[in-house]
Amino acid sequence: MHPRLTADLERLPELLEAASRHAAAFLDGLDGRPVVPTAQAPAAAPPARGVGLSAALREFAERWEPGLSAGAGPRYLGFVTGGVTPAALAGDWLTSAVDQNPMSSLDPAGQRLEQEAIGWLRDLFGLSDGHEGNFVSGATMSNTVGLAVAREWLGERRGVSPADEGAAVLGPVRVLSGSPHSSVAKGLSMLGLGRSALVPVATLPGREAVDPAALERALREADSPCVVVANAGTVNTVDFDDIRAIAALRERYGFWLHVDAAFGAFAALSPAHAHLVDDIDEADSLCVDLHKWLNVPYDSAVQFTRRRDLQARVFQNAAAYLGPLGDAPEAVHLTPENSRRLRALAAWFTLRAYGRDGYREIVERCVACARTVGAAVDAHPGLRLLAPVRLNVVCFTLAEDATAGRLAALARELADTAFLTPTVYAGEPALRAAFSNWRTTVDDTERVIKALADAVDSTRGGAPAA
Repeated sequence: MHPRLTADLERLPELLEAASRHAAAFLDGLDGRPVVPTAQAPAAAPPARGVGLSAALREFAERWEPGLSAGAGPRYLGFVTGGVTPAALAGDWLTSAVDQNPMSSLDPAGQRLEQEAIGWLRDLFGLSDGHEGNFVSGATMSNTVGLAVAREWLGERRGVSPADEGAAVLGPVRVLSGSPHSSVAKGLSMLGLGRSALVPVATLPGREAVDPAALERALREADSPCVVVANAGTVNTVDFDDIRAIAALRERYGFWLHVDAAFGAFAALSPAHAHLVDDIDEADSLCVDLHKWLNVPYDSAVQFTRRRDLQARVFQNAAAYLGPLGDAPEAVHLTPENSRRLRALAAWFTLRAYGRDGYREIVERCVACARTVGAAVDAHPGLRLLAPVRLNVVCFTLAEDATAGRLAALARELADTAFLTPTVYAGEPALRAAFSNWRTTVDDTERVIKALADAVDSTRGGAPAA
């Protein structure tokens, strides 16, 4: 064994304790850390000779840590980003320590744990047992897997198998959606269906929710089986399609219904908002992202479908050392990966530790924080709220001369206190503040409101210059 490896193995408990102290210190300092620092790490030569774990930890702290964002912190409001609960952190550390590959029933414990966690998540979102699930890396992969199953369903309806014969065997394909997430087009590209297969459907006036009448017209025009992608929580304004009305159309037009509920599915935990996702069980396939509101580390989402047989037809992998496909295919036959880490362990730990009641509190606190910021934006003469705060996202712009450059300058001015991401809503440049971190409190919300008001008020004309 290499002497550096030998030395680190002999001191492993001590070195892991040092890493633990360092991680704890980083997390303890989140509140005072610039949310998005500007520091950049200096370049370093490739390491021909190793320095050992202790020295590597020191170098990381000196070169890279100053530039890391407070993405795990309470005022990182860009994208839709959760943090990492204490239990999820412990689960993630143990994931690396036990180093399990949960993809094969020949070594079954990890796969069984994942299926238990899937069952807990199914119950959390109010899904029936007809939905079977798997862990994937994020919402993009969850949407892509769902669309891959939908592609095979289209082939089934036409008497062909694109998994065996290629996507071209389907001919033209239409995927209808009102406000699809960008990952849908990306998935269609990867699946060989093409971005042009995505057909936009008119939304309701002043909304991001699809107009059911317009959808029915598009279905009539399609004149062949197609795919409908519905939203349970859009990115800009957390708008929800009327899944019940869409499911009723499916009875007449026979399409595959994929529901993107990346973070909107968590509305099920709040009695005041559960009606928004009452009908997501109608989905043929469903996307939920876990490194958002479940607050587990990045690289975690779940996909559900009612047609596991079609899913296995797409992703089956024939090799002598793998388990057979069978009536209950194991994980290696159900997603693009043949091997991966035990993603479910972080989710298992945090669900076991905090339960439905803990996550209900997180969801309702985040919603309350978003509404508080929304009310403050609405009351400020220099700002304009672009949509109602339906759940956990505040979408707003400057009251006057709202250019992309001026909004970017505003976001930069806020960066020490809060991180907001730019967007375009109804053709207008805007900023989004998304609340989904378990650490975010009323105090954080007040700090964001004050920083936002100060940034607008301190500049001439009520908005920062580009």
